[in-house]
Amino acid sequence: MGLRVLAAMSGGVDSAVAAARIAEAGHDVTGVHLALSANPQSHRTGARGCCTIEDSRDARRAADVIGIPFYIWDMAERFQRDVIEDFVSEYAAGRTPNPCLRCNEKIKFSAVLDRALALGFDAVATGHHARLVDGVLSRSADQGKDQSYVLGVLTREQLGHAIFPLGDSTKAEVREEAARRGLTVADKPDSHDICFIADGDTRGFLSKRLGAAEGPIVDQSGAVVGSHQGAHGFTVGQRKGLRMDRPAPDGRPRYVLSIEPVSNTVTVGPRAALEVTAIACGAPVWNGPSRSDDLTVQLRAHGEVYGCRFEEAGGGLRIDLDRPATGVAAGQAAVLYSGATVIGSATIVSAS
Repeated sequence: MGLRVLAAMSGGVDSAVAAARIAEAGHDVTGVHLALSANPQSHRTGARGCCTIEDSRDARRAADVIGIPFYIWDMAERFQRDVIEDFVSEYAAGRTPNPCLRCNEKIKFSAVLDRALALGFDAVATGHHARLVDGVLSRSADQGKDQSYVLGVLTREQLGHAIFPLGDSTKAEVREEAARRGLTVADKPDSHDICFIADGDTRGFLSKRLGAAEGPIVDQSGAVVGSHQGAHGFTVGQRKGLRMDRPAPDGRPRYVLSIEPVSNTVTVGPRAALEVTAIACGAPVWNGPSRSDDLTVQLRAHGEVYGCRFEEAGGGLRIDLDRPATGVAAGQAAVLYSGATVIGSATIVSAS
């Protein structure tokens, strides 16, 4: 007997094909588009975003072609509180958040899943490129599109009610299938960057909400080498846009080493000073096997992976890397893997 499945349909090709596959497999599927913006734009800006009026229309057309019921759920207020306000407050505190991860945690697999289960659905299906192997989250067959990192925050219970139909397919195969099925989104560009910042200007977005606040840019000795209009406009590892008054003595590029929101100070230095081998994290979420000899950690979406060891201490997690990493920012997620399998994740607090 088939499951009752709620298919989250963003208006893109991945979620459309995911819904089609679930329906073809014999499940009772209902499509839902999440209205995440209180004032959606009437036209897309390039390939950015996934919350425009066109996206909701594309999702509805796909549902019609598949032959499944379709609804729009207004999640704008929840999205504003749990994703956008969280994003702004994290930058204000000198951290670098990942809003896609937060959206998966708080919206798609908390608010949506909770409502789906209350309505009698058995599971939520999405177009994420990731696999579930015996209920355990693993990397996608398409390494270039793998999204297991931004799903690493999910709990075992949430994963138990999730379906990722695209995990064994490449993006090229998904697009070819969409065309065969007559889905008009087959050639639609992927959304990218931050969906609620349509023009891609993160610094401008934050400045409008947090205001300008002039502060110093200093080197490792504490000498002032420039100024800025708000520490929230920077992230650890940043090289471009520093606008310093004095070049480094050796003429080499300088990078953001740390951000101090209380004093509104940004510290810069050479790339070598970014290297860290020890990472302190907050409370971990364990959602995979408890131990392994083949451990790696990923510190950014689509970032490098590092061999590592870890231990729990004081309610948090310490991760020691086998080789130095650079640009490790507080607020990002450290997702632990055993081979291709996700073990768990935790939010980075500091690195040294």
